[in-house]
Formats: sequence, structure tokens, C-alpha cells
Amino acid sequence: MKELKELRISLDTIPPLGYHAYMVDQKTKLIKHLKIIEGQIRGLQQMISSDVYCIDVITQTSAVKQSLSNIEDTLLKGHIQHCVVDQIKSGDTETATSEILKVYKLKRK
Repeated sequence: MKELKELRISLDTIPPLGYHAYMVDQKTKLIKHLKIIEGQIRGLQQMISSDVYCIDVITQTSAVKQSLSNIEDTLLKGHIQHCVVDQIKSGDTETATSEILKVYKLKRK
């Protein structure tokens, strides 16, 4: 009986297929954007090393923050459309609510 319960718990942690399919579609795009951000960060390091004008550096840091925010938005959209919806459908509204509030609090910072 214990083995069955452990199997159920491990199966419950597997994301729903819909979310997986969404992420497979988005994964390549997200990695591409992260590589662009990586290049932007290297550029920022170079700008600071080269004593580039402060406003120009700040402009680039804003671009990096916006890029990261776009990645977060994509991940959050997928999570809400699939994981949260599945949690609500299965009656686990407490987890769904908790996760939405957690992300909301993080985004406010």
C-alpha cells in the first residue's frame, strides 16, 4: 500500500501533458531569448569597463530587465493556462491560489 501511495505522489508531480507540450513549443524561444540576455549582460560588463556614459548603461540595464520580464510572462502564462487550470479542475484551489499569490508578490518587488 505504501508503494502505491509513493507511486501516486511521484505521478502527481509530473506536469500535465498540455503544459509539457506548451513548454516544448516555448523552450527554444526562451533559450534564444536567454542567450540574447546573456549577450546583453556581457555588453553591460564591457560598457562599464569602458566607462560608457551612465545613461547609456542604464538604458541597457532597462532592456535586460524588460527581456527577463518577458520571459517571466511567458512562463507564467503557460503555468496558469495549464498547471493552475488543472489544479482548479482537480479541486486543488488552495494550491492554485497560493501559487498565483506567490507570483503576484514576486512581480511587485
